[in-house]
Amino acid sequence: MSNLTLAEYVWLDAGRGPSDPMARVRSKTRVYPNGFPKSNGRLEWDFDGSSTGQSDGHNADLSLRPVKVVNDPFRGGRHKIVLCEVYDADLVTPHKTNHRAKLAGLVKNATVVKAEPWIGFEQEYMLMAKEGFPLGFHDGTAPAQGRYYCGVGAKEAYGREIMEEHLQACLAAGLWIYGTNAEVCPGQWEYQIGPRVDEKYIEASDFALEVSDHIWLSRYFLHRIAEKHGVDVSLHPKPVITESFNGSGMHTNFSTKEMRAPEGLSSIMDAIKKLEEKHDDHIKVYGSDLRLRLTGHHETAPIDEFRFGTADRGASIRIPNKVKRLGCGYFEDRRPGANADPYQVAAKLIQTVLF
Repeated sequence: MSNLTLAEYVWLDAGRGPSDPMARVRSKTRVYPNGFPKSNGRLEWDFDGSSTGQSDGHNADLSLRPVKVVNDPFRGGRHKIVLCEVYDADLVTPHKTNHRAKLAGLVKNATVVKAEPWIGFEQEYMLMAKEGFPLGFHDGTAPAQGRYYCGVGAKEAYGREIMEEHLQACLAAGLWIYGTNAEVCPGQWEYQIGPRVDEKYIEASDFALEVSDHIWLSRYFLHRIAEKHGVDVSLHPKPVITESFNGSGMHTNFSTKEMRAPEGLSSIMDAIKKLEEKHDDHIKVYGSDLRLRLTGHHETAPIDEFRFGTADRGASIRIPNKVKRLGCGYFEDRRPGANADPYQVAAKLIQTVLF
């Protein structure tokens, strides 16, 4: 049995109903007695879609189709994590909740291939104690924000051991994590997934798909690690409903080949005009309960307004000072909530900017 391999299949469900429709990760373990198969055809596996909100009990079977395999940072050795798309039982039709398949088709479009879009995500999250309050809260309250951002010390940083384990898990699996930090609320953290400086990447046209895969895998790792510590991870955009604290977002950095080239700022401004015209369409796929976060306070623009600015963290779209100074680079979309689906965010940005 020395060749025995454990494969953890990971996929996205349908959320928890109309009031909470954002997808979450599910997983189950498969044992391969003769090593991990090299043929994708041998990797497909069924599951009960009626228990994940993706089918009814009279026709429950759905199929998991592997799309990305990484080393398992928990079991180590030869064991694998297998990210899957959900397909109908015919193995041909992507399930209606399968937004990855839609993005995979989009990035093959000739216009997208030529534009070479890059995307980076800044994933915020909140670590919640069993009592239902964020770590660092006492009797449901905490001092006002400000002291916790990038804080150091037992009274400033809560859950650092979870953050550190998550960072190491992402690195061990080969994910494109390039930073992490404590955020403004106690128990709130952020990590970034995207292009690292001077590192060679896959074909630029596939970049949006790859980096979105990495976000979902990194979320899975985060839930697993917090589970071990008896802590829950909240991706709700406003986990603390009070005027005293920021919400949690997934700020999204976007650029094309033209934007990154000299004098690319004009291309960035053209994109911002298109984003303004499609503001409402973007809000629809930028996460549930987004109105609780996009209030016009705490580094947000109101949900029903669109504005942009240089170095303005209260804008819908921020142009970094460095980009303005160099005249090229990227823009930051500050609207997506922490629970947004990166596949849908990436697809909507590509569609609006390039078409």
